[in-house]
Formats: sequence, structure tokens, C-alpha cells
Amino acid sequence: MENGLVSPRREGTPQGSPLSPLLSNIILNELDQTLEERGHRFVRYADDCSIYVRSRKSANRVMGCITGYLENELKLKVNREKSKVSRPTASTLLGFSFYRNKEGWQIRIAPQSLSRTKQKIREQTKRNHPISTNERIAKLESVIRGWVNYFRIAKAKKQLLRVDEMVRTRLRMIIWKQWKKVSSRMRNLIRLGIPKGKSYEWSNSRKSYCRIAHSPILYRTLNNAYFIKLKYTGFANYYYWITEHQRKLF
Repeated sequence: MENGLVSPRREGTPQGSPLSPLLSNIILNELDQTLEERGHRFVRYADDCSIYVRSRKSANRVMGCITGYLENELKLKVNREKSKVSRPTASTLLGFSFYRNKEGWQIRIAPQSLSRTKQKIREQTKRNHPISTNERIAKLESVIRGWVNYFRIAKAKKQLLRVDEMVRTRLRMIIWKQWKKVSSRMRNLIRLGIPKGKSYEWSNSRKSYCRIAHSPILYRTLNNAYFIKLKYTGFANYYYWITEHQRKLF
């Protein structure tokens, strides 16, 4: 795409092509060998490379040396805007970040990756999107499986529990809107086990969709068990299942 218009490709490879990592390995093989000879710890995926050293002084020196090597020896262009010296806790690699605890350095999901996923969830759970709750949950489940399979090596249980709570809140808002009329809300609340008098009181609530979704009215009725019946596995449950399964294998 050039200026919003489709134009024929005259050079380069398509983004996401399996040829791209192969070409990068051929071209950057010399860089890998140089970093190994210098005793640096590094991770490279295609043209995205992180080098780990012990101090900021060493990092600045290595940054200058490697940038010069890439540009002068390999004749490659370094993106200086994206290249930086930072601590592992402030850096990202392929959507992952790092933190340190008493067990040493651990992998976590980068905040930017979580923000992008939350935005995707918001798009999938718009109240004005006219699809059934079951269809919506099926689409969310496909997002969950792909996303968790990618990030399963990270320590992310608490983060995913919070994402699940966000999803359920937005689903409660959608369902409350779908019930629309007082009579419909009352009928559904009674069906979910709420006494008739309380159902009448709650059905006439004038709270906004967001407030009602956070209230005891829907926390008690549209609870975790309700969404499990609708086949919403959730980020945290799927993450727990896949990581426990992986531990048993190894």
C-alpha cells in the first residue's frame, strides 16, 4: 500500500512471508558469530535483536560497536528510533518483557501486548454489534487460544485473571442491554434464581450499563458459572490448563 493505494511490488518480500526469517538468518549469520565471539548473551528473531550486558556503560559501548558493525561491515541500515539501551524490565522482545524476583529473571507479557489484546476484546464486545452471545463467545475463544498459546511461556496468571474480569464485565453489559425491557429482565433474573420481589426491584434499576455490570445484581446472576455454561473458557483457565499440561509432559 502506497498512499492508501495498492501498487505492484517491485522489491522486497511480503510481510509475514516464511522467506523473511530465512533471508535474515543468511544475512545476519555474521552478526551472530561476532556476538558469540565477543561472549555476549543475545536473542535474535529475524531482524529483532536484544543483547544483554551487565552495566549501562557496557550497553552504550556495545550499542555503538554493533551499530557501526552493521552499517559499515554488513551495509545494513539500523533503525535508531527503535534501538535503545534499557533495563530488561523496561525492554520488550516479540511482545514479552521481563521482571526479577527471588528466583531470578522471569518472563512476563509486555504491557503493550496486553493493551493491544484489551483493544481487540473491546472490538469483539461492542454492544451495538448485532450477534448472539454464543457467537460472540466463540469468537473470543478463538482469540484466547491463539493468544495464550503464544504467551504461555510467560508468568501471567494474575494479568489474565484481570483480563477475564474485563471480558465478563463487558459481556454482562451486552446481556443486560439485550434483555431490554423490564419484563424481560425480570423474567431472566427469576430464571437465574432471584426471588420475584428482588427481580422486580433490580429490573427497574436506572443505573448505566457499566454500573449495572459491576453491581451485585449481575455479579450474583451472570457469574463465572453462568459463562462457563455458555462455553467461555477464559484466558486464565486456558492458560492454567495448557501450562499444567506442558509441565506434566516435561
